[in-house]
Amino acid sequence: MSAPKTFEGEDGKAGRAAGFFRSRWQGTAPLDRLFWRDLVLVGTAINIAVSVLALILLGLKLPLALVLAVHFAPVPYNFFLTFAVWRTAEKSGGVKASLMTLGAVLWLVLVVVI
Repeated sequence: MSAPKTFEGEDGKAGRAAGFFRSRWQGTAPLDRLFWRDLVLVGTAINIAVSVLALILLGLKLPLALVLAVHFAPVPYNFFLTFAVWRTAEKSGGVKASLMTLGAVLWLVLVVVI
């Protein structure tokens, strides 16, 4: 009989997800990966996909409340990524980290407004 899986280890999807969020929030993920892959590539792709889905729902004449809920669903994740970059950049220091912080804030404004 095997031991039950917990959030502490990297066992299973829940453990990996917790590890993903924990490493970004604690600033242990590499800043380049966090900024370029997680925020710019994946974050932007998620926002584009959700916006397209919201437009499709709007075209299907579904309730506006549902369309808006779908459209704004990634906003908490966007804030998480922006603050994770900010926290990690504070630990790294330097001009590059400052530019990535500025880029993350501008990205957040862009994806929330559009």
